[in-house]
Amino acid sequence: MCFYQDNLTEQWPLHSAESRFSCDILGGERPYVCEVCNRSFTYVSGLKRHQRMHTGERPYACEVCNKAFSHLGSLIRHQRVHTGERRYACEVCNKAFDQQSHLTRHQHMHTGERPYTCEMCNKAFIEKSTLITHQRIHTGECPYTCGVCNKAFTDNCSLTKHQRVHSGERPYTCELCNKTFSQQGHMIRHQRIHTGERPYTCDMCNKAFTEKRTLVTHQRIHTGERPYVCDVCNKAFSDRSNLTKHQRIHTGVQSYSSEVCN
Repeated sequence: MCFYQDNLTEQWPLHSAESRFSCDILGGERPYVCEVCNRSFTYVSGLKRHQRMHTGERPYACEVCNKAFSHLGSLIRHQRVHTGERRYACEVCNKAFDQQSHLTRHQHMHTGERPYTCEMCNKAFIEKSTLITHQRIHTGECPYTCGVCNKAFTDNCSLTKHQRVHSGERPYTCELCNKTFSQQGHMIRHQRIHTGERPYTCDMCNKAFTEKRTLVTHQRIHTGERPYVCDVCNKAFSDRSNLTKHQRIHTGVQSYSSEVCN
């Protein structure tokens, strides 16, 4: 009999004479297989939790803000947002966190440690989950699928952001003007309109920008890089928008129509 009594109900079929599988502790069998992506699990409960990734089911709802989660553990961690509980403190800088995993990731900032390395390109990561997501660039795997339009994503976070296109959800609100956003990053960039913050500075001319992508485009003035090339005439541009405008010369499409001119 298996000693893991918490999973006795799920383990019992593995020990019965009717089953060809043995206890996972003894044989390492994973008899429960997802019909969508073929990932296998030791326990049926693990399979059921995993399937919520495909179905989008979120049976655990926060009583304070009604935000829903696919796993009970995720709900418990979320509730600390409302209670303000931060039980995990960094010994170096005393910054506190509501989750042990967040503290562990933070501590890598002090140590510089990147323990997880991609075997295909040697890029190193602080978190194992980030490595797994990165590896899908090489494998092409996109296990997270939108139930509305079937668009697939490499990670659950990207799927969640995408689903707001369909739901219209805009959970992030600017405290200064009450404008709402579907992504936190969009709200943070917006708030710089109010604060005047320009955190991205060109190291060649010290010009500062509100967004990193604007800085990257600007730096091409100094480097001369023109990565966007017209496939008709091979003319190159430093940013995609200029290429798009240029291509209208070939297609004959006008950017703006005028009632006077027409």
